[in-house]
Amino acid sequence: MLSPHLLGVASTIVLVGQSVGQPQSSLGLDHYLPSEDAVNLPESLLSTPLSMSDPYSWNGLTTFATAAPLRCLGVDAAQKYDVAILGAPFDTATSYRPGTRFGPNGIRQGSRRLDVNLINVPMRVRPTDYIDVVDCGDVPMVYVDNTVALRQLEIAHKEILSKESAHTFKGKSLAKDGKFHPRVLTLGGDHTITLPLLRGVAETYGPVSVVHFDSHLDTWKPQRQEGGPWLPDEEIPVTHGSYFWYAYQEGLMTNDSNIHIGIRTLIGSWQDYKDDRDMGFTISHADEIEDIGYEGIVKKIRDTVGRNPVYLSFDIDVIDPSMAPATGTPEIGGFTTREIKKILEGLDGLKIVGADIVEVAPAYDNQGEITQIAAANIGWYFLSLMAKNPAVF
Repeated sequence: MLSPHLLGVASTIVLVGQSVGQPQSSLGLDHYLPSEDAVNLPESLLSTPLSMSDPYSWNGLTTFATAAPLRCLGVDAAQKYDVAILGAPFDTATSYRPGTRFGPNGIRQGSRRLDVNLINVPMRVRPTDYIDVVDCGDVPMVYVDNTVALRQLEIAHKEILSKESAHTFKGKSLAKDGKFHPRVLTLGGDHTITLPLLRGVAETYGPVSVVHFDSHLDTWKPQRQEGGPWLPDEEIPVTHGSYFWYAYQEGLMTNDSNIHIGIRTLIGSWQDYKDDRDMGFTISHADEIEDIGYEGIVKKIRDTVGRNPVYLSFDIDVIDPSMAPATGTPEIGGFTTREIKKILEGLDGLKIVGADIVEVAPAYDNQGEITQIAAANIGWYFLSLMAKNPAVF
């Protein structure tokens, strides 16, 4: 007879399988039933827990860093938590290589050896000592209409932000209503998803300072060209290279306190830099790591954002393609993963209200999954920063 504990685990896996992108057919109960030859095995063997903290990281349901799976927008909507992992499988606004719709699952795959219950040694914190982290699965974003897909993400994200968190923290909440709300770490998806995410964050906290890790500016102003495909009365759609322009137009970011880290792209004209400055961004080029080191870059970030609420947006292409090849628009001369870790460690103390990791396209990764592993570790560092720094004044 199947152990009640084992039966419960298996039933739970079937229940939540679809919510985290796992095919239900591959997680059937019969997978965990003992064979007839096993009926005389010791009860202790049959009842061995198959939990999310199982030491064998290739077993069971794959969530981000073993965070508990939850149907945050469904049957588990009443359950409270402090940080939600949310997948945004979207890649139909890219300018070069697609494939980031598979990014959320790829990042989860890369996180299998991470654990929210373990200690981040350099940051000296175990995330779950301070925050309850859950994996809400992916938002079901349609692939035939970008406007609808981004609206789906905006609605889901705002719904999570509207809830109250599991814990309250010492100090006054940064939220406009004075309450403590869950923070969200979103796994993309191409970088266009940052626009609907900023809408939700700004609705909860007001305009935020953005710390943008990327090799590209993403502030390009949409411009009509003679003979272009859009009619005079049609709006040029947002893309992964223009979403910050739209965010600026909507007042989602604070003035003159946003910063790009790792810029090293081609530009059409110096007007691109002027437009970027007009939108309130400071630029830190990738080459600065050679001149001022990670300490100088950290100082530049902290001097720029001050004590404002901060949103972290991380494009994986900020890392050199030798260490993160699986992305849509790779640029040579990027940071190493070690340099990124040191920069992130230096952000301890910032008032982080949300974050995303984007542009991971697993189809272009190597067999070692190095891009997905890098992205997952960055996400784990984001959780460590959130654990150490509640959203308070």
